[in-house]
Amino acid sequence: MRLLIAEDEPDLNEALVTIFKINGYSVDSVFDGQDALDYLELSDNYDGAVLDIMMPKMDGIQVLKTLRAEGKTLPILLLTAKSTIDDKVTGLDSGADDYLAKPFNSKELLARVRSMLRRKSNDVANSVITTGNVTLNRITFEVRCGETVRHLGNKEFQMLELLMTNPNRLYSTEYFMDNIWGYDSESEIHAIWTCISDLRKKLESMNGNIHIKVKRGQGYYLDVENGK
Repeated sequence: MRLLIAEDEPDLNEALVTIFKINGYSVDSVFDGQDALDYLELSDNYDGAVLDIMMPKMDGIQVLKTLRAEGKTLPILLLTAKSTIDDKVTGLDSGADDYLAKPFNSKELLARVRSMLRRKSNDVANSVITTGNVTLNRITFEVRCGETVRHLGNKEFQMLELLMTNPNRLYSTEYFMDNIWGYDSESEIHAIWTCISDLRKKLESMNGNIHIKVKRGQGYYLDVENGK
């Protein structure tokens, strides 16, 4: 799961990133509302966002209203020092999925984010992807072919989800780095190669009819045998 964190206070921003990364999330972070809006408008690869309300350039409510006006249904939790009932009502009426006041407990924050993402994932029609004879479950992170099931790590899941959603589309290593590992990631390209190698082994062990292939110098794509 990949989240965007928008919090202008540097220490809290860093703490939030650490909390989510330790718990298995991929995270990008920004420090003002305009950057938050730009990231969320330009990428469809976020599973959710945590927005502070009082931020420079554009506040969290403005970001939220703009995204909802554009038809984006991305789950969003507002994290803010503004904790009166009227403030909460304003946030929820503006389209927030949840609202948590500062100071907060990290366990409660994680629980609320899990609940928020689970509600989104519980849309059954959107929870399973099928390509060829392979299915990918967005809730359990499991890939299945017949009776054979393999559990995927977070990065493996995000990469296979992207490939299965758009079979035959080429994705460069730079695209994977930016959109899965994160814009500010310190990981190197070999991490992507390792992840692809592991995914290939899992798919081959299941005898699935989908294969991750490479076009030298261009990128990777998902091939489906016999176009099925």
